[in-house]
Amino acid sequence: MRSLWNGSISFGLVNIPVKLYAGTSSNDIKFNYLHSVCHTPIKYQKTCPTCAREVTEEEIVKGYEFAKAQYVIMDEGDFEATAPDKTRSIDILDFVQLARIDPVYFQRTYYLEPGETGLKAYHLLKRAMLEKQQIAIAKIVIRARENLAALRVYGPGLALETMYYPGEIRAIEELAQVITEPEINERELEMAMMLIDNLTTEFVPEKYHNEYQNMLANIIEQKVAGQEVTPAPPLPAAGKVIDLMAALEASVQATKAKAKEVEELPMGQDAARLKARRKGRQKQKTEETG
Repeated sequence: MRSLWNGSISFGLVNIPVKLYAGTSSNDIKFNYLHSVCHTPIKYQKTCPTCAREVTEEEIVKGYEFAKAQYVIMDEGDFEATAPDKTRSIDILDFVQLARIDPVYFQRTYYLEPGETGLKAYHLLKRAMLEKQQIAIAKIVIRARENLAALRVYGPGLALETMYYPGEIRAIEELAQVITEPEINERELEMAMMLIDNLTTEFVPEKYHNEYQNMLANIIEQKVAGQEVTPAPPLPAAGKVIDLMAALEASVQATKAKAKEVEELPMGQDAARLKARRKGRQKQKTEETG
């Protein structure tokens, strides 16, 4: 993996050199936009309407519109000047329990790798957090943006979760149908809780996979092989639930014998095969041109 950021964890007067790595990646199947007439990939160019020409990345600057069509220009030095001592530091502010943080605050996961000189301090911090069963709330500047973050133990190391600030969380109370709660009778509640009991299990991430992506990968494979694509049969039309109690009882019966075995890989076999084939073609093309 390639590191995205180099700096240090500031833990009291202790500084732990670390590198930041992306902890997640997307397995989405990527498509190019083509011209329907000749199937040539479409190009997106950055142009200046005043100069009537394409502009390069070197000619593009950041500007803040303080009045209509009036901008103040900002360069990298301006961003660095806002917090020069924080751009390379993960400043720990507090320690809290993970269960006290609502998941709505979390954004993206990163991994932290210690530098050689910070190896012992890194694992000391990890061990102390494990013993106390606490995570750290910190601040980190990434790409000129100060992020709130949660530093926690993950497997053999430390992970950093960027977080939203409270002002960035929208109020769910703005939704009228959410705060208007109808009367629920005890029997309906009992059946709903029974349904939850029947579906309750340990979280095994390997059992979940992207069915849509697998079907899409299968269609692509068929098209590459020159086969005719057979559309999936339409799903039966969903009728209105007239009797909530009857629907709950039927659901409870249907989930009593629910299988709990892991059957497929997370990414799915079709998508995995397509990804492997794509890498194979890229490698072959590189060898042919090289």
